[in-house]
Amino acid sequence: MSHWTSPEWAAAIILLLPLLALAFAGGPVAKAFNRLPAVVRLPFPALAAIPYFLAAHSTPNFRWLFVAVYAALPVGLVLLLWRASRDDPEQRGDWRDLAVLAILALTVEFRELEPAWPVYLRSLNRLLLLDTGLYGFLVIRQLTNVGFNLRPRLRDLLVGLRELVFYAPIAIPLGLGLSFLHFHAVMPGWGKFVLSWFSIFAFVALLEETYFRGWVQNLLSRRLGRNWGLLVTAVLFGLSHFNKGATHFNWRYVLMATIAGIFYGRAWRQEHRLVASAITHASVDTIWLLWFR
Repeated sequence: MSHWTSPEWAAAIILLLPLLALAFAGGPVAKAFNRLPAVVRLPFPALAAIPYFLAAHSTPNFRWLFVAVYAALPVGLVLLLWRASRDDPEQRGDWRDLAVLAILALTVEFRELEPAWPVYLRSLNRLLLLDTGLYGFLVIRQLTNVGFNLRPRLRDLLVGLRELVFYAPIAIPLGLGLSFLHFHAVMPGWGKFVLSWFSIFAFVALLEETYFRGWVQNLLSRRLGRNWGLLVTAVLFGLSHFNKGATHFNWRYVLMATIAGIFYGRAWRQEHRLVASAITHASVDTIWLLWFR
């Protein structure tokens, strides 16, 4: 990041602002936007094209077509969620909710928009899509129980670590038996552990937990019930890892991630707090990265 240009930093800051606003003042922000007329708040996400332009306009990856996509796609997704909010005010789950989730998942999983960015800026693509989902579900759809509140609480830490303690005795023997885990008897310094944990929490766990627990499990549980919503979401979370670390269907990774997803889902549904499940998620990934990969 030390070689980023000023416009690239500006793009990153612009993309972080909505996330931070909703994370620390979600209720007031949503109310403020919903006081605006629909002709203002619905096309508002088209402004996503601005950070893309700032970050990529001086790179070989820049295309005006991508500017148009980043202006149109967020608005299209928000319009779907707006219609869902009108047709499903009880928030039982509407086909448009699922359509938005599917579009976001496929776009990220198959990296459809990553060619728009230089390699070192591709994390901004995920951040832009996260902003779109947060605006759509929290501001326009006003979906309840998402739990996107990053104000730290001791209770979140206790719940997150509790699920880690429940998961580890299952995952470690199973992973070693499947040759998915490989123990490394090394002791990294505390600095490396803390840096790895916070990096994974911020750039991996929080994004994935928002999608799978805050949105998918949240909506599926309303249709399928508490336990089936948890299990189906865990399976979907596992399947999202089908091509990780391999060129073929990595069934070991899918199995381990599915089991992990059960415990992440338990952490989230305890009090509908994404910080709790992200703590479990970041802890699992950090332990795997440093000692078992």
